[in-house]
Amino acid sequence: MPYLSQMLGRPVIDANNVGIGRISDIAIQTGEIFPRITSLAFRGPSKTPFMVSWRKYVRDFDGERVVLNTASHNIRFSYLQPDELLLARDLLNKQIVDTQGLKVVRVNDLKLSQSGEQLRLVGAEVGILGILRSLAPWLERFISRLATLMRHPLEENIIAWNYMELVDRDLSTLKLSMTHKRLHELHPADVADILEQLDPQQRAKVFEHLDAQQAAETMSELEGEYQTDLIDDLSESEASELLASMEPDDAADIIGDLPYEKAEKLLWLMGVQDSHRIRSLLGYREKTAGGIMTPEFISVLDSTSVAATIEALRAQSAQLEAVNYIYTVNSAGALSGALSLRSLVLASPETQVYELGEHDLITVGPDQDQEEVADIISKYDLLALPVVDESKKLLGIVTVDDALDVLEEEHSEDLQIAGASDSHTAEPRGIGRLLRWLLRRMLWFVLWAAVSLLCVMAGGFGLFAGALALAPFVLLLADYSVSFAISDLLDHGSSGARAALPRLLFRNLTVAVVMSACALLLSFALAGALNLSGYPAVEQGQMTAGASATLPGDEVVTAGSFAGGEGDAEALPFAFARLLLAACLPTVCAAFVVLALSTLVTLYARRRLDKNSAISNTSLTFVVMIVGLIVQFGLTYIFAQLGANI
Repeated sequence: MPYLSQMLGRPVIDANNVGIGRISDIAIQTGEIFPRITSLAFRGPSKTPFMVSWRKYVRDFDGERVVLNTASHNIRFSYLQPDELLLARDLLNKQIVDTQGLKVVRVNDLKLSQSGEQLRLVGAEVGILGILRSLAPWLERFISRLATLMRHPLEENIIAWNYMELVDRDLSTLKLSMTHKRLHELHPADVADILEQLDPQQRAKVFEHLDAQQAAETMSELEGEYQTDLIDDLSESEASELLASMEPDDAADIIGDLPYEKAEKLLWLMGVQDSHRIRSLLGYREKTAGGIMTPEFISVLDSTSVAATIEALRAQSAQLEAVNYIYTVNSAGALSGALSLRSLVLASPETQVYELGEHDLITVGPDQDQEEVADIISKYDLLALPVVDESKKLLGIVTVDDALDVLEEEHSEDLQIAGASDSHTAEPRGIGRLLRWLLRRMLWFVLWAAVSLLCVMAGGFGLFAGALALAPFVLLLADYSVSFAISDLLDHGSSGARAALPRLLFRNLTVAVVMSACALLLSFALAGALNLSGYPAVEQGQMTAGASATLPGDEVVTAGSFAGGEGDAEALPFAFARLLLAACLPTVCAAFVVLALSTLVTLYARRRLDKNSAISNTSLTFVVMIVGLIVQFGLTYIFAQLGANI
């Protein structure tokens, strides 16, 4: 089967075998399942564009050239019709919506099907083969054969025409396919996923073609940043109508993120009833039961009969998102019970609803944390949870779909804090991802190797040899302390991280004492392994890189001779052991600093979480590691200078 890229630039020959131009484009008629080629566009002498009817004038296409059935002087040129598209101009290298795969892709080539002189469009090639073919046919063949030899053949990635939706042109008046699944037929959540893949200009174009109901439902499914962008693209009247048609809790979330003046203007443009419903939710803090509840519910007096309740339900059902429970209130307006629709339908018409309801209800206050609310709904398998004030007056309900949104949001925040990513933001599985993964997991080794290389290049290896030997301890301690701080935050959430500063600091410093003792034991163990006990004792004050010692045989060894390779080889263990012991105190100090910093990491991460900001575990670990190294090597240098001056 031919491809559009293989046709472009091919010669056009008339019936007298005279070349009259080269193919620049071909047109299709959009009202068919697999549209046929209707027109041929080519450039004649002096690059003059022409268009002729394919069915009327084309006799043959053999893959190399198009042959016409008449002489050039008999040709009557035509024009593009309203229901026609030019493939190269309107489709090639453009973005399309794959309504089957629910994603936005770019058209790299177009596949055609040939039957005699007739050509039909089969679909769009969106894979790597289309890119290679457009660059050079020989490159496509070479890469394909190479991949086949490696037992990983490249396959076509064709999206059939009846699953394509164009986003770069206003095609609302065109029928793309008789069996075409258009955007307005998709679920709002699927439309939202597609819109989030488009650039802002295209997103606005597609959103304009949705009807009012689907636009409101799709807006509710979008992430907050995309909601704000789309509201900005709409006029104030359009934005207010859209927000008024949304569920009050979803509209309140959007308006709460807008500048005050714009939010007030949009609320003023709404009807009084719609504005009141949304304003009643704006007074509650974010991430609370009041912030996510909806004021749309059905409540009746305890004494109301089943028949009257059903009539009330019928009158209000069109305005409600979902009705899972009927709530009963007493004469003072306090919540007294709830009953399911099943109980209501099965009861006799004259029965009072209070007799059917459940009275031992689980309720929450408007200021209760949204994550706790979601946990309650999940724990007790509720479809809705009442939100009441201090006098038990019913303020609203939190539905199960809102609870699921909260759990997903909290899960995403936990992943951001932990430095992970979810399936929507996962990096491609390639060399770059592997290198980044290794860098995150082996950051301590990379820093240790880099510092060692710098010490060697700067000629300070002899001065910092002991510090370099103990540096992995500081780096790994920094890595694990930050990881523990983040895990501690995820486990305990917002349970008073700032108020618990003394407790956190005491815990970390206690651990610092234990780990520093381990560092000292490690240092002495290494020194003992170097047979330091066989040499004369060295005072602690002399254990610096600048000090010297007399060894058996009256030979003097210094740190400089160790670094430069001078002196007796038997002196090297002793010199290195002295440098190792000289680095003990700086290492202990660095361990204290690293573990103290983990307290600040917890507080910083808590603050970022409160602001819904992403947190990079790798960045925090890198900063703590760098501070630990600065303390360790800085003190090592200071002690060496003090020892040299004594």
